[in-house]
Amino acid sequence: MKILIATGIYPPDIGGPAYYAEGLHKAFSSMGHKAVVASYGKERGLPTGLRHLFYFFRICRNIIGADLLIVLDTYSAAMPAMAASKIFRKKTIVRTGGDFLWENYVERTKDKIFLSDFYRADRKFNLKEKVIFYLTNLILRSADAVVFSTLWQAGIFEKAYSLPEEKIFLIENRFGERKTGEIPAQKNFLWAGRQIALKNVGTLKRAFSLAKKENKSLKLDLKTNLPREELLLLIKKCYAVILPSYSEVSPNFILDAVAFGKPFILTKDCGYAGKLKGLGLFVDPFNAEDIKEKILLLAEPENYQGCAERAASFGQTHSYEEIASEFLSLAKNIRVPLENQQI
Repeated sequence: MKILIATGIYPPDIGGPAYYAEGLHKAFSSMGHKAVVASYGKERGLPTGLRHLFYFFRICRNIIGADLLIVLDTYSAAMPAMAASKIFRKKTIVRTGGDFLWENYVERTKDKIFLSDFYRADRKFNLKEKVIFYLTNLILRSADAVVFSTLWQAGIFEKAYSLPEEKIFLIENRFGERKTGEIPAQKNFLWAGRQIALKNVGTLKRAFSLAKKENKSLKLDLKTNLPREELLLLIKKCYAVILPSYSEVSPNFILDAVAFGKPFILTKDCGYAGKLKGLGLFVDPFNAEDIKEKILLLAEPENYQGCAERAASFGQTHSYEEIASEFLSLAKNIRVPLENQQI
């Protein structure tokens, strides 16, 4: 098969979606398929609209002869890719990551809103956000299948965008093989991510400052824009990882920590709250006092040891080869009449 993967970012770009695209590309290639990746390059420097137009032409060049199009976001790459897929009548799977609309709204308004609550109330969207909602809805409903990494997010999107149940599929994120973490020399909590509002760094700093007043041995390491190999090395050596974002769907940062047997502190509004229960502690991200208490709790040797042992014994793995096979199995079962492939 020829499989075209449309993605906004790809290594050397940094971020979970970039590594997911790379892992999927390698897996398909190792299985003997011709996998082609179309990601944004020089187009990023162009204004909105023109940028998407140039990317659309890049998709068109690569989509000829393709048996399957896999789109790894719901807006930036999806909008031009879906337009091309309808013109060339290609079988298309959209895989969601985060929520572009929620992220934009929170960044603009600085309102503290859980993703799980975002669509439950009417929001005063600006013009850009109204366009994002309209086009996201169009993209999701036009796709032949929509893949989620957690049932948690699938439930949110199903209601928000009135998605037909038969279009919704679950392919979980990558769970890496067990790795050996180093015994930490200090009680350093590692945070890594983008410096945007929903990552909640301000509240984290306040909570950590309060915790240090009661335990001077604590240290907070904040990292951003790190290549994956550097980040993995820091995870291997750290005491624990901490990610008190407003919400997280299926954070690679936490999954990598679990692979190394490292305990974590994570927002309670996330897709893996049930699956990872007992391997770390969950917090109310809007409550600095709660974050402080959980930091101090995990700093206690007995609590830390219990979480570390459970994290080290977490047995689930899910390779990119398995993920690729699940995409192919899904694609084989998609049967869409040509008349239904028009937007």
